[in-house]
Amino acid sequence: MGNEQLAASSVATARVKPRSYRFLPSAFCFLLSAFCLLPTAALAAWARQESGTLAWLRAVYFVDAERGWAVGSKGALLATKDGGAHWQAQRKPTEDGLRDAFFVNEQVGWLVCERSMFDEHTLDDRRAYLLKTEDGGASWRRVEATGKDLETVLVRIVFADEQHGWTFGEEGALYATTDGGATWTRQRVPTRHLLLGGTFLDQTQGWLVGAGATVLFTTDGGAEWRAGLAQVDPGARLNAVTFADARHGWAVGARGLVLMTANGGRSWSVQTSNSDADLFDVKFIDTEEGWVSGTDGTLLHTTDSGAHWRTEVSPARHPLERLCFVSRTRGWAVGFGGTIITYTADSAAPPILNKRP
Repeated sequence: MGNEQLAASSVATARVKPRSYRFLPSAFCFLLSAFCLLPTAALAAWARQESGTLAWLRAVYFVDAERGWAVGSKGALLATKDGGAHWQAQRKPTEDGLRDAFFVNEQVGWLVCERSMFDEHTLDDRRAYLLKTEDGGASWRRVEATGKDLETVLVRIVFADEQHGWTFGEEGALYATTDGGATWTRQRVPTRHLLLGGTFLDQTQGWLVGAGATVLFTTDGGAEWRAGLAQVDPGARLNAVTFADARHGWAVGARGLVLMTANGGRSWSVQTSNSDADLFDVKFIDTEEGWVSGTDGTLLHTTDSGAHWRTEVSPARHPLERLCFVSRTRGWAVGFGGTIITYTADSAAPPILNKRP
């Protein structure tokens, strides 16, 4: 290469270099910004907790950010006093399956128990019964809620306050108490389908959902239950329901089904979940933000009342059967194989009162 060519090459190089470095400051700022955002993103995430069991966990309930319980198959009963950082297996109150748990406060709680139909039993043995604790789970006593209905299977229990509660299950069976569980009375409902989910805002306003596209509501504590209108397949199975206030509620079910009501459950419309998973539970923190759990570790999240649902990264691959949130920034989900996961977000949002399942 001649001197003239070398000189031309040097001039060209000199002209290019300033242009190539011109973008470095903006690129550096972009990378720095992305790096600074990483801790915030990491704090708003779901993570696994060690349960110490392989039991099929059917329910989880926390009364505050520290104190909680998880229950499941073959009498599995776990408790934590530090938000799930450490779960401790409790003495089994029964060898039967535990289907649900509800705590009115830190001391008073309830379990729904189901005896296996394959176990040895007498003709007087019930398929389902309740257990109550008044000392935070240290001891439990058996409560018969189904009266003479020995073969009735119960799946859920919910209380509006310490005195007013409901438990329900197969063939439209629904029992209510107004004296803290001392006595239970069967309430009439306009369905014979399996009831799977329920919630009460207070001792008068409540909702139930179940198989056969069942959506029911009451405004008088269950003296009368009425059917809501939902434009869905009559065979649709609805697994859970939640209400943020007296008007706004959501229900979820099989094959990604999400329903929403804005008139207290009188009519329901379908929302697009963008999921075909079977959905097992739903919780709304307020009228805008909600969570859904389902098969294969599915977690759905919305911040606009369900107008848009997005799938969140989940650390679980097993079905997630039940959700519990005590605030916008703290929640848990449990499921098959002893699975317990927890949600933590970096925010100063105030806690919510966890009285609704």
